[in-house]
Amino acid sequence: MVPVFEDYKKILFPYGSQDTLATIAALGYVLFLFETGVKMDFNMILKTGRKGWAIIVFGLIAPMVIGFFVRHLAGKSDLENITLEGDIVMVGHNTTSFVVIVSLLNDLKLLNSELGRLALSAALVGDIFSNVFVTFSSIMINTNHHIPIGIRFGSLVGIVIFILFIYRPTMFWIVEHTSEGKEVKDIYINIVIGTLFVLCWISGQLERGPIFLPFIFGLATPAGPLLGSTLIKRVHLLGIKLFLPIFMTTSTMKMEYGFWNLTKSPTFDIVMFVFFSGYFVKMVTCYLVSIFYKMPLKDGISLALLLNCKGVVEVTMYSTALDRNDISPKTYGVVMILIMISICMTHMLVKCLYDPSRKYVGYQKRNLFHMKSNSELKILVCIHKQHHVTFITRFIDLCYPIVEDPVTVDALHLIELAGRYSPIFISHKKKKVVALNLHDSYSDSVILSLKLYEHDKQGAAIVNPYTAISPVNLMHEDICHLALDKVSSLIILPFHRKWSSDGKVEYDDINIRTINCNVLDKSPCSVGILVNRAVYPTDSSLRLALVFLGGNDDREALCLAKRAARVTSIELVIYHIVDKNKSGKEKENLSTMLDIAMLKDVQLEQSRMGNVTFRGIEVEGGSQTLDVLRQMVDEHDFIIVGRRHGIDSHQTSGLQDWSEFPELGPVGDYLASSDLDCKASILVVQQQICL
Repeated sequence: MVPVFEDYKKILFPYGSQDTLATIAALGYVLFLFETGVKMDFNMILKTGRKGWAIIVFGLIAPMVIGFFVRHLAGKSDLENITLEGDIVMVGHNTTSFVVIVSLLNDLKLLNSELGRLALSAALVGDIFSNVFVTFSSIMINTNHHIPIGIRFGSLVGIVIFILFIYRPTMFWIVEHTSEGKEVKDIYINIVIGTLFVLCWISGQLERGPIFLPFIFGLATPAGPLLGSTLIKRVHLLGIKLFLPIFMTTSTMKMEYGFWNLTKSPTFDIVMFVFFSGYFVKMVTCYLVSIFYKMPLKDGISLALLLNCKGVVEVTMYSTALDRNDISPKTYGVVMILIMISICMTHMLVKCLYDPSRKYVGYQKRNLFHMKSNSELKILVCIHKQHHVTFITRFIDLCYPIVEDPVTVDALHLIELAGRYSPIFISHKKKKVVALNLHDSYSDSVILSLKLYEHDKQGAAIVNPYTAISPVNLMHEDICHLALDKVSSLIILPFHRKWSSDGKVEYDDINIRTINCNVLDKSPCSVGILVNRAVYPTDSSLRLALVFLGGNDDREALCLAKRAARVTSIELVIYHIVDKNKSGKEKENLSTMLDIAMLKDVQLEQSRMGNVTFRGIEVEGGSQTLDVLRQMVDEHDFIIVGRRHGIDSHQTSGLQDWSEFPELGPVGDYLASSDLDCKASILVVQQQICL
């Protein structure tokens, strides 16, 4: 220990206080292991494909085999004389920790990406194997234990059987008999936590640390709502937020900092051995297997880095080994430094190598403006709450779905991830519609409403329902990925604010707004934000308006309005607002010429369609545009506008300065503002951003 550090340590932590800290730290790690198990989805093992199995199996076996081979060929070197220390270091640096990888992916915002899902499935399998291997290895190493090895093995196996075949079914029975919307009774929660501490003591008696049984106990506990999420609420604040940082602090306090001159010590051999077996061999193995499965070069390197990342689990293994004098203080200091360097380097390298949004870049035009006349319209609609279904289905009716030209709707129900680590994506296409008398969960109600709508349309609308359960800050990845996969031309997002019939704001969900903004930035196709205000009867005519100022977004909105005008019960009014003082040069640019060409087509069709009215209005600034909007809002039930992203014009001058919701654009923001008290629903359209 460096002398100055030793002096400060004696002041901060006097004699006797470290025993108390160690007890608290151990409690924090036990709760951490339990929460890790609860949040894991054991069914992911069954869903892991060949690629995930191959990468993790070879990534675990190859370094072990090569490490043992190299160490036993060391001849009379110093490494041969420290057999136990070498084995511990090799095993510790070849394990794969699921929770470490989850935390890193969450920090990098890659949890919902293709790379993240593959890394999670591989890490889960690796974590299970690593825990089993480490547990049984620790039992074999500890030959001086007062309980014979056979009894310890048998006891562990018996307890695991009890947990999996008695405790787990009992917990599922409790969940099934808990009323929906209510939490599990406190007595069951207290029994589970009490059993956890009993298993912690038993695990400490049977193995070299309370690791295996708390983890298996958590893994057998049903994840998700009701039981899993309730347990996590109880233990997370105390165990993870308070006790676990204390545990990490006490672990790093044990480090020996005087290891700079290592060239002639056994610790130098340990350093080289860790680098070769624990990092280099495992990195190369994972990378080669990923290349064998034809992964891109950068993705393969990123995956190898992620699966080779170390963290709190490895720190615990080495800390326990140091306490039992299985490794020297200098070796402990070296591996701690290597772990810190590893996590920092992995974070930076993966962030540089892998960008999940690159696949959304608009090389292919997926919008209404570039759609061929005979192409099938594919829409992705997003639903967060049950009441979103009603106005989403009314919007689908605006798209003129008929049997001869049906509209394909991919409906994505988004639910916040709670009580588990791994995001879930479910396709309901191949599932039968649930009967009304069966379990009516929140997601089932949404899916059933969509299926009933599809049945009522009798082939005019094809609805493919999906459910995505993921963290709020990553939901936009699910939306963009599904839109890309289904070749959607338009994504419809519900606005984050809901009004009551008297105009008061019922709720304002900032999470939905964040999701909408992220989708607008990264979407692989056009996007529409639907602001629901009006309640109009479906059997009467709909008064539809389009506010057209010019630009890509307005042309996209015009394409949608033209399609809606095919419905004979819709009366469309196009308000073409132009700058009265527009110069001749501005009238001759390409964008303006496209605007004029599209409007001429609409005017030519006006006489034939009969339900379209064209109104040209000249204004001299933003204030006159607001006057036009105020006069028209009471005449319509539904208004379509373009977002006009990145466009500055005289018609909207000054409006951006007072914008409350920039994602709606200057016109959409004013129409949705509480100052106007608009009763019409609004759709703000942004055309796909193409390269």
